[in-house]
Amino acid sequence: MRTVSKNILKKIYVKRDPWSHKGDFGKVLVIGGSSRYTGSPALTALASLKAGADLVTVVAPERAADIVAGFLPDMITIPLPGKTLGTHHLKDIFDLSQDFDSIVIGGGLGRKDETARAVIKFLETVHKPCVIDADAIHAVSKKTSVIRNKNFVLTPHSYEFMVLTGEDPTSNMDHRSNLVRYFADKLKTTLLLKGRFDVISNGDTTMINKTGTAYMTKGGTGDVLSGVCGAIIARGVSVFDSACAAAFITGKAGEYASKKYGDGMLATDVIEQIPRIIRL
Repeated sequence: MRTVSKNILKKIYVKRDPWSHKGDFGKVLVIGGSSRYTGSPALTALASLKAGADLVTVVAPERAADIVAGFLPDMITIPLPGKTLGTHHLKDIFDLSQDFDSIVIGGGLGRKDETARAVIKFLETVHKPCVIDADAIHAVSKKTSVIRNKNFVLTPHSYEFMVLTGEDPTSNMDHRSNLVRYFADKLKTTLLLKGRFDVISNGDTTMINKTGTAYMTKGGTGDVLSGVCGAIIARGVSVFDSACAAAFITGKAGEYASKKYGDGMLATDVIEQIPRIIRL
């Protein structure tokens, strides 16, 4: 197994053409949030922008969308009526998704049955590359066939991995790596198992990312990772390489932020370090 290095960034963040246009470096759609969990899509969207995406739009239940809209003027929001995502929202979301280069789905959606059904139906139909995180992983665990042979990457932490696969990854790196590779092949998808060392596999190739810090236990850092990953995919990079790069960037940003803030580090502090990392 090889280790992800900063060299991967040179393949992604190349010198821009002076006549570049808005949208040339990716448009990301974030689907997340609920009346209770409003911060997750904001963190994902902001991380995508800091990782270089030109445009990021958040589609979320109205309370979450309104809060995101007030977070920063850089983010576009589309409010959905109601407190949670449901199947009755899908037509509008399907139509909207056609205008985007990548989709990040899951953060803050909640785990109501109706929301899980909406996630599954969306993923059955969508043909855009997707980052599937958090509550969307719980939904997918009910019908894993929706991710087979599609341009998706799932970003579980250890518990979400166990929900998805039924297997508990230990801290033994050989065990973790073998599990991730096995289930990436079995599920015919790309998996990024988050942890002290991240393991990324598409079933054929497996990489280890060693950046990161114990201070990244703070809530919201997973949302940052999914946002960075979505931004890189939107540039036309493969989901596997995007997952490797996103793990490296987010982990290294966490290292820098933790040196400054220690136990007081927030997910937003990690986001602020992203531009510094992509210039390495």
